[in-house]
Amino acid sequence: MLFENLLSYILIFPLLGVLILILIPSKKKKLLKILALNFSCLPFIGFLFIWIFFQKSLSNFQFVTKIFWLSNLNLNLTLGLDGISLFFLLLTTLLIPICILISWNGITYKVKEYLIAFLLLEFFLIGTFCILDLLLFYIFFESVLIPMFLIVGIWGSRERKILASYYFFLYTLLGSVLMLLSILYIYFQVGTTDYEILLTFSFSDFEQKILWFTFFIAFAAKVPMVPVHLWLPEAHVEAPTAGSVILAGVLLKLGTYGFIRFSIPLLPKASFYFSPLVYTIAVIGIIYTSFTAIRQSDFKRIIAYTSIAHMNLVMLGIFSFNIIGIEGAIFQSLSHGFVASALFLIIGIVYERYHTRLVKYYGGLANTMPLYITIFLFFTLANISFPGTSSFVGEFLILAGSFKSNINITFLGATGVIIGGCYSLWLFNRIAFGNIKTQYTKQFIDINKREFIAFLPLILGTLITGIYPNIFLTTIHSSVNSLIEFIYF
Repeated sequence: MLFENLLSYILIFPLLGVLILILIPSKKKKLLKILALNFSCLPFIGFLFIWIFFQKSLSNFQFVTKIFWLSNLNLNLTLGLDGISLFFLLLTTLLIPICILISWNGITYKVKEYLIAFLLLEFFLIGTFCILDLLLFYIFFESVLIPMFLIVGIWGSRERKILASYYFFLYTLLGSVLMLLSILYIYFQVGTTDYEILLTFSFSDFEQKILWFTFFIAFAAKVPMVPVHLWLPEAHVEAPTAGSVILAGVLLKLGTYGFIRFSIPLLPKASFYFSPLVYTIAVIGIIYTSFTAIRQSDFKRIIAYTSIAHMNLVMLGIFSFNIIGIEGAIFQSLSHGFVASALFLIIGIVYERYHTRLVKYYGGLANTMPLYITIFLFFTLANISFPGTSSFVGEFLILAGSFKSNINITFLGATGVIIGGCYSLWLFNRIAFGNIKTQYTKQFIDINKREFIAFLPLILGTLITGIYPNIFLTTIHSSVNSLIEFIYF
């Protein structure tokens, strides 16, 4: 069969790239970059191919590959994807090449190790979204921390980078220790951690509540939700530009993906039981981080806090328990991957030129960097959910779905959209207009060809999905419909 083992081949591409890079001397930097870029692009091409042949009417997992691992213990490496995971995989494999491209001249220290870290990150992320086994999902889910810890700690931009990398590592790892114990409990109860078998197993109400809460702690730290959100602004500020892009674009989606894939279908009664808790924390997160963003002076911290607000809005969609809300949550997660990644690229470009992220040192860039400001304006409008952008569709579906389940929570969640308009337009106004601060910035260099190529897929993704959202929604629909059946039946 043409598609047999296709996912396993795609999963191997980044590892193959790592092995080849190891064999090449560190001094051949250009060759290393070209090879890393090519190997990071191959999985994206593979998933585009899968998308073309993906059967949208089917709700079950497609392109399933089973690799026998510990057969006598009922533990096997099962790979597969559905409409939900397909777009997370496309987003991941799109952003990794962009990260390598944007770092082309910016990273000069240990270039070989830096590229290997990103290819390993791609391998672990593909595995996380593809694996249909709870224990192996956990292994890949936590393995993502290792290359990301190194990217922040070694190639970070300031003195606090070591502290930030430990913040990131410890917050997200400690949250997952209880989840591992729960997975072991599930294994001894069911006899396997195979996802499709677990879907047929029914836990008691008490078991569901305990298991759900341990999963919640692990996934909430990744989203992140208040009060376990403190690691994110710190990690974003200290990470290199590419690190911030992948952190905002993909790593924050691991938490929401975990809720959609595991918490809700495996533990539906507990999900309903704890939904008021999730609503309360999410609304507090939206309002608190939106107001916190307004008072920040660091370019990156502002966007970091906006990311937390947007991801907490996604949580409202997930726990609306209806098709509109869940589809909106998935759509908004993908939209946030485009928009937040682009905003961190925008910050990285001026930081690379002027070596400061403090907003007060910039002004009047509309006169000196017109192309840069045009792209900045486009993504600012996308960030405030302007009609015609992907964020508008995502947030509209979330609020429509949430409205069906809880009107009060929808109203409070919508305030985040209003406050979001305040901080986004305030930031753009200060950067684009006013006096040019020549005492701080003498030279003005607009976006170059390489940087524009990095922005282009993000611009197209935001615009096309904003104008024609069905390009995503038709593929997602059957899988979400199946998820709803698990919740209610």
